[in-house]
Amino acid sequence: MYGSNKLKIMSIELRKDCKYALMVATSMGIRITPVNGQPVHSSKFFEMQATSAETNVASVSSYLGLPVKVLTTFVKDSPIAQLIKADLRSRNMDYEGPEVAQGDPWGYRHQFNIADSGFGSRGPRVLNDRAGEVGRTLNVKDFDLERIFEKEGVQILHLSGLIGALSPETSNFCLQLARYAKKTGTRISFDLNYRASFWKGRDKELREIFTEIASVSDILIGNEEDFQLCLGIKGPEAGGKGIEAEVEGFKAMIGRVKQAFPNASVYATTLRQVISANEHLWGAIMLDGNTWNVIEPRKINVLDRIGGGDGFVGGMLYAILKGWESEKWAQFGWATGALATTFLTDYAQPADEEQVWSIWGGNARVKR
Repeated sequence: MYGSNKLKIMSIELRKDCKYALMVATSMGIRITPVNGQPVHSSKFFEMQATSAETNVASVSSYLGLPVKVLTTFVKDSPIAQLIKADLRSRNMDYEGPEVAQGDPWGYRHQFNIADSGFGSRGPRVLNDRAGEVGRTLNVKDFDLERIFEKEGVQILHLSGLIGALSPETSNFCLQLARYAKKTGTRISFDLNYRASFWKGRDKELREIFTEIASVSDILIGNEEDFQLCLGIKGPEAGGKGIEAEVEGFKAMIGRVKQAFPNASVYATTLRQVISANEHLWGAIMLDGNTWNVIEPRKINVLDRIGGGDGFVGGMLYAILKGWESEKWAQFGWATGALATTFLTDYAQPADEEQVWSIWGGNARVKR
């Protein structure tokens, strides 16, 4: 079992004797990307990769050797499902979930995200093609929660607002997971990840569900739009110029989140200013109990920006699971977020902790 003793990690106490350090619920899909940074409409050659926001987060832990589990669903007898399963195995992730028959040619399938990386002054463009998405059928009745949470054991359950808002079934699925995790002492991480198209016509229902999940979460992550539109928290005050004013505005917003959801221990947001598609200013703010950790934005070079925020969350959760002091949670998350933007995959693939810390230290010299 992973975690032989109960660990007191600053403001977060983790369960002991768990099979899994981290578990995510997700709808797996495929990203189609033009080669050589070209736009979709003018490309003839494309690369295909398995992806989801939640497994992007989990990849940091799985590549660095922690046991990870994925709850999802697959299209039965689909070669795309085979590709996804092989990809998850290559990332050292366990997975489970039902196999759903496609039905007729207009039936279920795995979602497609068609996205170019952008270049220079041409920003990335993303088209989400989610018709017939099999992940919308995720249902709590298809999983043995007693076995997963009590017999196997999970230290941190990570939920995202993407899967939380995907369909009424997935909303209930995430809510039931959060309730069971809370009951069994599993810590809950919740990245709000607001998407307007997912919320259309469901604002009242989703606000209630997200509020309940946030109220039992131990780690809350989001940007100003997420906190305002998902939870009704007032965003940063307008006015004031410069990074100091921006940071103070975000700290005040996080303070309001803490006041509304005091049961959480950690609150985090990232700061990003886009100079061009390949150059960003990247920072983060994290509150652990009453301790602020602020990383003022600094320049990073970007190959593909998609997944940078997930990389931050993944690194922060890894640092929490490792039992490091809270200052390192934000630093490691900042560095794994920066690392993710150097990959053409949507997720960071750290070789080891040393590689991540070298990014934090600004050291890109050759390692021999």
